[in-house]
Amino acid sequence: MNSPSRKNWRTRLSAPLATHCAGLASLLILVVGLFVWLCIDWTAMDSGASVALNAKVVELKTLKLETAPLHGLDQRLVDTQQQIESFYTRRIPANYSSIAIRIGELEVQSGVRLSRVQYTQGLPGADLTEISMDAGISGEYPQIMRFVNELERDQDFFVIRAMALTGQEGGLVNLRLRVSTWLRPADAAASGLPATPPAGRVVPRPAAGKEGG
Repeated sequence: MNSPSRKNWRTRLSAPLATHCAGLASLLILVVGLFVWLCIDWTAMDSGASVALNAKVVELKTLKLETAPLHGLDQRLVDTQQQIESFYTRRIPANYSSIAIRIGELEVQSGVRLSRVQYTQGLPGADLTEISMDAGISGEYPQIMRFVNELERDQDFFVIRAMALTGQEGGLVNLRLRVSTWLRPADAAASGLPATPPAGRVVPRPAAGKEGG
């Protein structure tokens, strides 16, 4: 093979090889680019997933804190209802007569004298109806304080609404006393007591309602 022929052969051989090399290089660049893009995309997806997971964890913890007071709510409601019923049984008078009798007992024990005693009832409530006692109370100061203290500490539930000085003679003190207690609505209705007048309205004495003392 002469020299020109050999040169032509080399030229024809090198042309496809260069083309193949260029194609291989392009393919390699493409693969590297795809790999880099995949890594970047995977990193972004992983970061987004972490952020979403952290957000869900925070949301779950927040919900746990918000619902914590509700845990055991059913049992607490049952316990509360039992406590209310126990209070009613122990401290709410059974009827009007038991209220009048107990006030009379405290009057004797303290040595005071009650006069112009009037009982009235408020509007019926869902569970209880307020019973009001309005009376004059007279006696020596220690006797009156003994009556007031015993009334507030009594097993029956009494609440002193007001005391007002109406006069004083020697060692005797005259007060007007307003006291509240409560009955169950059915017991209050059975008592036949008149309605409690609106605040500020004077009730004539003696009234048509029941009196005690």
